[in-house]
Amino acid sequence: MMVQLPITLISFGYLQKGIIDPIAADVRSEFKVPVTVREGHLDLSLFYDPARRQYNGNHLLRYVDGEFGNDGCKTMGLFSVDLFIPILTYIFGQAFLNGRTGIASLYRLGDEKYGMAEDEGKMSERFSKEVIHELGHTFGLVHCHNPVCVMRSGTYVEEIDQKERHLCSRCREHSGFH
Repeated sequence: MMVQLPITLISFGYLQKGIIDPIAADVRSEFKVPVTVREGHLDLSLFYDPARRQYNGNHLLRYVDGEFGNDGCKTMGLFSVDLFIPILTYIFGQAFLNGRTGIASLYRLGDEKYGMAEDEGKMSERFSKEVIHELGHTFGLVHCHNPVCVMRSGTYVEEIDQKERHLCSRCREHSGFH
């Protein structure tokens, strides 16, 4: 079995501890590696695109990788801003495949964004799935066709809701996590 790297979750901006701690526990449980949580600081205005009124995920990912990435661990930047990449209207997160860094945002994960009552538990579960999904990419996993695998692509929150918080047996085997 391959040796897996520890994971660092870096909270940028306003993210409640009540959301971060359960995500760290889910990540620790899924990947079976030490997980550290810390706060990070950066000037988000550098990544803001006024024409789109969103934050450029490509630029943000490269910055987080360059300033906070570490070859000795996998690093996930956690945000609460609206992310995009030029070819998509929005993204929940992204990561370098087989890389050391990913990012995820809870901005579009809350039901209140879609005209429904706020459900913090559902938002937290979606965020957890998204973080695990992006970390899966850093460990070399591509999108899975299993409808409940956390590595299945998810463009809409309804698709995230259909997934479990876990890698399917095929992805788990491929990644070396047993």
